[in-house]
Amino acid sequence: MEIRVEGKRVYAATGGKPFDPALPAIVFMHGAGMDHTVWALQTRWFAWHGRAVLAVDLPGHGRSEGPALDSIDALAEWVFALLDAAGAKSAALAGHSMGALIALEAAARRPERVRALALCGCAAEMPVSEKLLSAGLAGEHVAYEMITAWGLGRRAHVGGAEAPGTWIAGGTLRLLEHGRKGVVGIDLRACDRYKGSAAAVQRVKVPTVLVLGGNDRMSPAKAAAPLAQIPGSKTIVIEQAGHMMMTEQPGRTLDALRSLL
Repeated sequence: MEIRVEGKRVYAATGGKPFDPALPAIVFMHGAGMDHTVWALQTRWFAWHGRAVLAVDLPGHGRSEGPALDSIDALAEWVFALLDAAGAKSAALAGHSMGALIALEAAARRPERVRALALCGCAAEMPVSEKLLSAGLAGEHVAYEMITAWGLGRRAHVGGAEAPGTWIAGGTLRLLEHGRKGVVGIDLRACDRYKGSAAAVQRVKVPTVLVLGGNDRMSPAKAAAPLAQIPGSKTIVIEQAGHMMMTEQPGRTLDALRSLL
């Protein structure tokens, strides 16, 4: 579906069901340089099991109008503008990588509008190497190659796709290539600059699950330890999955999300 958020056109996949704001809503947010398609399996399951789903293309990504927002703080506030535009009073937030930081910050800012959190491929801080950051801002192809190489676990690089005939590494690279020039760098810079997780953890009171990849080299599982201090949170580690667990291990990722959402 397409909606207007702060005057801009925004695209959100609804899992094959019309979005009904009367149902419990879940907003799915992708990581740096990605779009809504990374959540394809998970969003469809929830949409057909009693949830109203919005898997968004964040501003400047996929089918959504730009420009891309350049900070986690700005993106967290944007989430509430999205909910207002969709007619949803509250929602559970599921985020991957950059999307996890957005979800965390949003829940800390307005807890009355967030029912639950699912933080996938998350870390308390997400520093980015200068080489990757500069390549991303310049729109150089090597940035996409580096993210694909480091973002996927070993199993995904040698096959291992659950759907026969699919190529996880190739699909990840193509997705990054289709993004607007420089947007992946803007996203990575926003992650690199965000230092609000410690304060956010102190303010988040909603049920939370951390979904981590046992073979994640971009945000190793140990880097999420400070986020596990959220009261009542639980941590699920998906072995043999790298940073992109939603596409590498879609079934197990769905099981982890279902445990909370």
